[in-house]
Amino acid sequence: MNRISVSVCIFVMAVSFGSVRSAKSQIGATEAPAGFDGLTNGFVPQPQFDNDRDVFEERESIDEGLGPVYNAQSCAECHQSPVTGGLSQITEVRAGHYDRATKTFSATPGGSLINDRAIDASIQEHVPVGYEVQTFRTSLNTLGDGFVESIDDATLQFIAASQPALSHGKITGQVIMVPVAEASPGTSRAGRFGWKNQHASLISFSADAYLNEMGITSPLQPTENTSMGSPVAAFDTVPDPEDPAMPETPFGDDIEAFARFIRATKVPPRDATLAATPDAVAGSTLFDTVGCGICHTRDIVTAPAGTSINGGTFTVPSALGNKIIHPFGDFLMHDIGTGDGIVQNGGPATRNQMRTAPLWGVRTRSRLMHDGNSTTFIDAISRHRAEANTVRAAFFALSDIEERQLLAFLSSL
Repeated sequence: MNRISVSVCIFVMAVSFGSVRSAKSQIGATEAPAGFDGLTNGFVPQPQFDNDRDVFEERESIDEGLGPVYNAQSCAECHQSPVTGGLSQITEVRAGHYDRATKTFSATPGGSLINDRAIDASIQEHVPVGYEVQTFRTSLNTLGDGFVESIDDATLQFIAASQPALSHGKITGQVIMVPVAEASPGTSRAGRFGWKNQHASLISFSADAYLNEMGITSPLQPTENTSMGSPVAAFDTVPDPEDPAMPETPFGDDIEAFARFIRATKVPPRDATLAATPDAVAGSTLFDTVGCGICHTRDIVTAPAGTSINGGTFTVPSALGNKIIHPFGDFLMHDIGTGDGIVQNGGPATRNQMRTAPLWGVRTRSRLMHDGNSTTFIDAISRHRAEANTVRAAFFALSDIEERQLLAFLSSL
């Protein structure tokens, strides 16, 4: 298939997909508020938002339960640019071993996450010999994730089912169902948070991060991590759970403040000045023409206000419900040839899959892709393989002018 036919084929499919989404879900929907202004999206009043942000920014200390093994002293240490809740250059390390004979993955002792810090040198974690699967993972943006949490499972399943077959095969976005920690045992929901879609709710996400990134236990994660499989009780002087249940916050006072803050953040805005330039306008069309929009979904509508989600533990409020967001991501798992080899909640089939990186706010990131190893859009695009082969080829078949236009569009996001 030549360049023109590839581009036209993908363009028709991408536009058709977008039209179906518009007709199906956007009637009566309104735009989600956007901004890097530190203001609430309306989910909570501004004073509550400011208080919750203070908790998100608070630096933990050893006498409050920090560690014994950990990566950061606060949420904002990894989620801060350009405002609290955004992304950062901070990475974490994951490792494991893949047995090619049995086709099974084994995490390092204590889990695939290798904590970079410890409150005592004797329990510092390191990647052990024999665990050759190693990867960095960049910190993720959490701004606007309250709207992402409010996307109905059926919407993600619809996006996955609508992704088209291309000349080399199918773009196979996968929905994985993951446990909702705060709901009844056995409750699951479509994963959407983390590079492996390991969480579906912001309470679950927050409890996991509090334990694994800061070493703080909570009612949902009451057991301390080990140091490479060895207990650390001798170094832990604070009773567990360190973020205890309270009458009004049964999942932990801090955990619920983290989730409430994230739910109240606005979505990342576009650079309005750059977006209006002729190059960026033309680049927006080219983004769909070459097929980038198939996985980097432009428009998604959240569930209606009043919808019960997360196993009945959260009801979508009017501030988050029936809102149009522009994440430029489908929140699905894909194999684009850059998989990190780590298995988490999705099972063995997800070993080389990663969640599509949402591109909203990408202009604030200096290190691209899940590992941060790409520093330019061109390099990031060149790494796309497997499911993205045809789309990658279509991009590199653009003229120099068209390529510049598409990059101008990306720089506006």
